[in-house]
Amino acid sequence: MRNISNNLRYLRKNKGLTQQQFADLMDIKRSLVGAYEEDRAEPRYDLLKKFAEFYELSIDDLINEKINDKWKPRSKADASNIRVLSISVDSQDRENIELVPVKASAGYLNGYADPEFISELPKFSLPILKQGTYRAFEIKGDSMLPLQPGTIVIGEYLENWIDVKPGETYIFITKTDGVVYKRAGNRFKENKSIKLISDNSVYDPYTVQAEDILEIWKGKAYISTNFPEPTPEPTMENLTSMITQMQKSISQLQQDKN
Repeated sequence: MRNISNNLRYLRKNKGLTQQQFADLMDIKRSLVGAYEEDRAEPRYDLLKKFAEFYELSIDDLINEKINDKWKPRSKADASNIRVLSISVDSQDRENIELVPVKASAGYLNGYADPEFISELPKFSLPILKQGTYRAFEIKGDSMLPLQPGTIVIGEYLENWIDVKPGETYIFITKTDGVVYKRAGNRFKENKSIKLISDNSVYDPYTVQAEDILEIWKGKAYISTNFPEPTPEPTMENLTSMITQMQKSISQLQQDKN
């Protein structure tokens, strides 16, 4: 979380504090302050809350804003100012991967920022996912075939929504539709909204506005008990379609050159 490290360093220096003085005020080791400011470690939720209160900021500002001499606090009425991420850690202070099953997805809309709710979710870890903050969501429906209903998709927390890339998959937590796993159709910064596209063409794309989005998690892995079916032999119809598509691509390339 690069923003947190930069913000903590700026805020401490702006108050004229050394790392040791700040550590003493927060009742933590100086080495931890250095690790947080150098982005070698991430503070737990309770420490983030303590830091934010000390600097009279919201946790969301501390996490998501780039605080410097030109920065101005946002209005408390700004809906985007309430975006807070709660996490849980294991006995060795390592972040868990919390699982949000389908039956808990409705409750997640109200409890996503509640440390107590998050702490009660099932938890696990995966050695292949080391850096970052991850959460797992059980998907429902067949809008993202070949992923079957019941597949667990693991997402990495997307701190900055302008990092959404068209064509990649994300878990979107929205006020209207709850937990949905879709492919992004555009960059967020283009019009402050995102088109959500299903891999199953039966489902039409639709657009969600920024104020309807609570969280975005970038798809990183999935767990499923359903193994893929063997690839069918190509049919004449499929081959014709492929050739037509290739011809269109070649024609487009020629037009671009001209």
